[in-house]
Amino acid sequence: MFFFGKYSELSVSERLCIFVVMKGKILALDFGLKRTGVAMTDDLCMIASPLDTIDSSRLNGFLSAIVLKEKVHTIVIGEPKRLDGSDSHVTQNVYLLKEALEKQFPDLTICLYDERFTSKMASMAIISGGLKKEKRKDKGLIDKVSAAILLQSYLEHLSTTKKS
Repeated sequence: MFFFGKYSELSVSERLCIFVVMKGKILALDFGLKRTGVAMTDDLCMIASPLDTIDSSRLNGFLSAIVLKEKVHTIVIGEPKRLDGSDSHVTQNVYLLKEALEKQFPDLTICLYDERFTSKMASMAIISGGLKKEKRKDKGLIDKVSAAILLQSYLEHLSTTKKS
C-alpha cells in the first residue's frame, strides 16, 4: 500500500488500514562480527525499541524464531560506511548477510540503511540517560540502542519520502 505525505499526518483509521495491509513489524539489525544489536517496531510500525543483543554466530536461529513469532515483514540492516562513503571493514560481511537473509526469508523485504553515527548517538543517549559508567561500557547495550536509532531513522525516512 502506498500513500503520499507523512505517516504522522494520517488519521488513526488510515494508520490502521496500513497496519492491516502490512500485518507485521519491522526489525533492524546493527550487525557486527561478534555481536548484533536488534530492534523492533511496535505493531503500528511507528516506534522503534531496542530488543536484544545476539552473538552474531547465533543470529540465523534467533531471526528464524522472531520473524515467525512477531510476524516481521521487513528487516533493515545497518550499512556500515566510513564518513567519506567508502566501505568499512564490516561492509562486505553485511552484504553477505543481506544475501543470506534474502534466501532464508524470500517473502520478506530485506534492505540496507545507512548506519553512520548510530553508535555515537547511542553512546550519547545512554550517557544522557544517566546510566552509571559500568553500564555505559556494556557494548551489547550500545549495539541494541544503535539498532533502535537505525530503525527510528528508517521509519522517519519512510514517513517523509513520497511513495511512487
